Amino acid sequence: MSEKTRGKVSAVCISETVGTSKREVSQCRFIAGRGIEGDGHIDTIRPVSLLMIEDIEEYNSVHEKKAGFGDFAENLVTRGIDLRKARVGDRIRVGDALLEVCQIGKEVLPQHYSFHGDRLLPTRGVFCRVIDGGTTTAGSEIELLQS
Repeated sequence: MSEKTRGKVSAVCISETVGTSKREVSQCRFIAGRGIEGDGHIDTIRPVSLLMIEDIEEYNSVHEKKAGFGDFAENLVTRGIDLRKARVGDRIRVGDALLEVCQIGKEVLPQHYSFHGDRLLPTRGVFCRVIDGGTTTAGSEIELLQS
């Protein structure tokens, strides 16, 4: 398996409601068929969002801003794994949980959260549903299992 299909979780973030930034937490619990315990997107059509730290770093460099973990409303910030290779139906092993890619990017609606007017999830985000539950922390291994 290529090194670009493996990486680490840099941060785990949740928010109790939708339409807000997320805060970094020490760990999260994935619940099969539902999403992340305590996150406002549980039981929605795209309950788990992933964003590469490399995209956040590029954004900060280009825009001279200081976006941090959760500022784009992402649940998992990854490092080293190229999420641009993910396709709908692919699976992602993160810690002891198994996710399935259900959507790449998303439409932009006026009510969607933005960081100083900017959004990365519509163009760079990967959205997943939870197949097998488990717990994940920063530092957990993450692997793209392409179908």
